[in-house]
Amino acid sequence: MSDLPIEERYPDVLQNLEFAIASVYREHPDEMIDYDVDFVVSRLISYYQAEQRGHVPQTIRLNGVREELRDRIEAMIELRLGRGSIEESDRLFGAPIPLDDMILCLKRIRKSIKRWNKEYGRQGYLEFVTQFV
Repeated sequence: MSDLPIEERYPDVLQNLEFAIASVYREHPDEMIDYDVDFVVSRLISYYQAEQRGHVPQTIRLNGVREELRDRIEAMIELRLGRGSIEESDRLFGAPIPLDDMILCLKRIRKSIKRWNKEYGRQGYLEFVTQFV
């Protein structure tokens, strides 16, 4: 495992995940706040940690914008883990990343959500991230 921080090892993965988040926000700016993103990312971390431990992950039941957010983030995660169409994943992203590293990427996004939310309020993270993706 590299000594580099996750954001230096996988800036492309973080950008892909943030793009998924920003795309939902752009479609639903009045319905979404940072807490929605934090809630969904937290559930995805738990889901993939269960898988990492060899347990059957519990289904994440959501509705509305949270469900759409989960679907988009999860689709990107699965592609980056190499679980989508192999040809599509390899063509778009190259080699898949390890599950451990994907979980670290999700945790890094949660850290960013908390930072920008604390600094700029209920849509601070969403407003920040949509500037760049």
